[in-house]
Amino acid sequence: MDNIVGLYTSTEGRISRKTFWLGILGLIVVNLLISFLVLPLVGISMMPNMAALADPSADAAAISKMIADSMRSSAWASLVLYVIFAFPAYALMIKRRHDKDNNGLDVQIYMGLTALLLLIQALGIGYDTMTIGEVSIPTPSMIITLLGLAVGVFAIYLLVVLGFLRGTAGPNQYGPDPLGGTAAATA
Repeated sequence: MDNIVGLYTSTEGRISRKTFWLGILGLIVVNLLISFLVLPLVGISMMPNMAALADPSADAAAISKMIADSMRSSAWASLVLYVIFAFPAYALMIKRRHDKDNNGLDVQIYMGLTALLLLIQALGIGYDTMTIGEVSIPTPSMIITLLGLAVGVFAIYLLVVLGFLRGTAGPNQYGPDPLGGTAAATA
């Protein structure tokens, strides 16, 4: 991990599982800092105002609008965060796939499906309305639920492949073994 900038900006070469996990940890920390420190400073909250929801004098239409607005703003915030972190995460994942002597087409498909799902959610497409009492709550349709399930299963597959399976021992078409020659054969 000599070149931290290259870790997040280049798709060339191979990285080990340890480097992958450290890179992912870095992205998670920065993402959490943005989500909990920066977004609230600019007035974007990922959660509805729970005190306003608990107010017994609030009318159902106002609560319904507050829930829908909160869902819409958090969906857009999620999409923006995805766009910010997409290429650094992609660079990490592709280099990890290169370690398995794979071109990473599965990573590209996953990233595309995730972007599509987040865009659909941000646009509010594919949502039905469920009414509880007098409050209307947007709920995902069956198609959106199935797309989300497919993306989730794909994410688990990539988690196992990228984070837990050993890479190709020795050099491959993408470069030298990140663990270094004979160390890779015993790892």
